[in-house]
Amino acid sequence: MTATLATLPSRDTAGSKEETSLHDETLSRLRDHIVEGNIPDGGRILERELCELLGISRTPLREALKVLASEGIVELLPNRGARVRALSEQDLHELFDLMGGLEALSGRLACENITDAEIAEIERLHHEMYSFYLHKDMHNYFHANQAIHQKILEASRNHTLQATYATLAGRIRRVRYSANFARDKERWGEAVREHELILDALRRRNGSELGEILFRHLRNKRRAAMEPGHPQ
Repeated sequence: MTATLATLPSRDTAGSKEETSLHDETLSRLRDHIVEGNIPDGGRILERELCELLGISRTPLREALKVLASEGIVELLPNRGARVRALSEQDLHELFDLMGGLEALSGRLACENITDAEIAEIERLHHEMYSFYLHKDMHNYFHANQAIHQKILEASRNHTLQATYATLAGRIRRVRYSANFARDKERWGEAVREHELILDALRRRNGSELGEILFRHLRNKRRAAMEPGHPQ
């Protein structure tokens, strides 16, 4: 009897899972909403409008905003709500160079440690991403794109590198998203071609080549993001 009772979920456990699910869904939807440019850089977060849009109360919204603040996507203003974090030209220069260096290192280390199964998963994500590109589905393309970069990072087997990357990635996530659409979508096609080179170098486990491609990939995104007229 005791063993049977131990396997039954309590109401508290079920409630906790529901709260976790609501938190994760709210966080994901709010992050996408901001990253995809629906609120301008420096724009105030209008809680009432977002609660209506997401169909939630202010409590889960504010919890999600705290997470996004830790990711560097929003800024919390004492007694004044929150706003989307704006990046200066100098911020962009420094962050893209630093992120490019981290991705280059992750590529070199990944080629030393990655398994055949991990490469196969990255290939699957690449084909999925390419399908989204053909259908001009930027939302799902971006998620597949970011999953590829994350898989390469994880294959580095360097937890300190992964933690450092995670603390900075949120700050330029919004700019990385919009950079793909720069100049009549020319950059988007260029980014896809660069991903084909990334996959090829990874298959051959050529760490120095992959590191160089990844660094150049971030440099090109920075260039696109800083073109005149590009939304920061």
